[in-house]
Amino acid sequence: MDDHRAQVEELLADYRRSREQLASVQRELAAVCGRASSPDGTVEATVGSGGKLVGLELSESAYRRHRPEQLAELIVRTVAAAAASAAEDTYQALSAVLPSATDPAALVAGTADLLPSEYAVDDTETVDLGRQPVRGRRDDDEDNEQRESWLDSELIDRRVR
Repeated sequence: MDDHRAQVEELLADYRRSREQLASVQRELAAVCGRASSPDGTVEATVGSGGKLVGLELSESAYRRHRPEQLAELIVRTVAAAAASAAEDTYQALSAVLPSATDPAALVAGTADLLPSEYAVDDTETVDLGRQPVRGRRDDDEDNEQRESWLDSELIDRRVR
C-alpha cells in the first residue's frame, strides 16, 4: 500500500512540476514583444504576442522623406520585421516544453503533424483574410456543384408535381 501511495505522490509531484512549467511558458508567451525600426529610423513598430501590432511610431521626418505609398510600404516591412522578431521569441519559449524533434514554427502555424502536401497552398484556392492564406479542400467546388445540381433537380421535381 505504501508503494502505491509513493507512486501516486510522485505522479502528483510530476503533474505539479509540468503545470508550473506550462504556466511559466504561458507567462513568457504573453510577454513576447518584437521591435523593429526602418533602416532610416523613421518608423518603429512593436508587435506583441500572437503577432498583434501594439505600437507604431512615425518620426515627423517620415512624412517629409517618403511619399504616402512609400511610407505605407515602409510601415508594412517594419511591422513584418517586428512580427518576425516576436515569432522568434515565441518559438524559443515553446522550445523549452516541446519534444526536441518538434518544430515550434510548424506548431504555431498549425502544420506540425501534417505533411507539406496536406497544407500546401494552391493560388487558385487561397482566400486572403489579412493574415494568412486559408485554403479550401480541392474537392469542395466539385462537392458544391454536385450538391447544387442535386438541389436544383429536386426543386424542379417539386415544381413539376
